[in-house]
Amino acid sequence: MSARFAAPLPQFPLSRRHAMTDPVAFFDEMLATTRSVRRRIDFERTVEPALIYDCIDLAVQAPSSVGGETWRFVVLTEPIRKDAMATLYRKSFDTFLAAQAQELAAQGRTPEPLPPNYRYLADRMQDFPAIIVVCREGRPPADTAGQVAFYSSVIPAAWSLMLALRARRLGTTWTTLHSRYENESADIIGMPSDATAAVVLPVGHMKDARLKRAQRSPARSVTYWNQWGAADGLE
Repeated sequence: MSARFAAPLPQFPLSRRHAMTDPVAFFDEMLATTRSVRRRIDFERTVEPALIYDCIDLAVQAPSSVGGETWRFVVLTEPIRKDAMATLYRKSFDTFLAAQAQELAAQGRTPEPLPPNYRYLADRMQDFPAIIVVCREGRPPADTAGQVAFYSSVIPAAWSLMLALRARRLGTTWTTLHSRYENESADIIGMPSDATAAVVLPVGHMKDARLKRAQRSPARSVTYWNQWGAADGLE
């Protein structure tokens, strides 16, 4: 990453006092450090329902497309349901890895080893105190425009939920592998056939987690002005 284009951030972690004295810096911290947390979780500490409700109350302030408040949130805390969802996740995870390896082998390549924390999540998802399934009423249409509008009414709420959890030192990971077996996942949560499970968020209190800014391409390398591929002319 070019140091020239890297936007400076305040030193982390900021205390909650900064939310009042420097709200922009505090908000920037939340945006820049909301990472997937797979390992540094206190699996023995309960996540209180009131805390989850507080976060969902914030999540539903997210923008939605035409159709109103169609989002729904299913919180799994019963071991039998968490076990079932975790088993389905591992099945989808392994299927994904096998398909990726097969595709790369056809190209004469070998897959790079995944970081161990990916497998850790697959092995321990059932141990998270809560798993939140972010759903939407209705089914996605076949056309592209309809699909964009459909998921635009639930994805912002899921991201807002992840931010709200992060602000309260609750770690989670954005997962969508359940969608490979959506009928089975629907059965686990008792979801009707005319609804859609969009995102699964395993949730737990963070334990010794050090969240920091990820290495990303600077804005100038991914931003065009007025037409695709056009720079801003400030070089």
